[in-house]
Amino acid sequence: MPPSDEQYRILFTFRRALRQFLRTSEALAHHEGLTNQQEQLLLCVRGHPGPEPPRMSDLAGHLMIRLHSAVGLVNRSAAMGLVVRHPDAVDQRVVRISLTPKGHGVLDRLTSAQLAELEAIAGKLRVSEDFLTALSEEFLSGSEQVSAPGPG
Repeated sequence: MPPSDEQYRILFTFRRALRQFLRTSEALAHHEGLTNQQEQLLLCVRGHPGPEPPRMSDLAGHLMIRLHSAVGLVNRSAAMGLVVRHPDAVDQRVVRISLTPKGHGVLDRLTSAQLAELEAIAGKLRVSEDFLTALSEEFLSGSEQVSAPGPG
């Protein structure tokens, strides 16, 4: 059975709201002198689950980019004073990435503005904060298996 008109409207509305959020986020990052990927990198470092800062391979996975691309992104961000590399406390061969105080400040400003935008969009979509929290928890628990559907 094909999707209904209402399902098309729901998908259209969601995709439009998502594009609005991403566009606003990109503009905010640009205003701070960052690329969109640099802003996402800072968020990945800060939001990384677990007790230890992320490794380069963690960041590549979170950002869904190749490892060498993550290395270049970290290099550019480190040159701007936003992140710093440091050896793992247990295995000195492992390099971990942390935010600098400057990186924290930039990310705090961006995140505050983005959360306000997300709240405004959620209000327009009539989505509660509880729903967004549950959705993000459910998404993150299955995010390792994100892929495009095959022909079916």
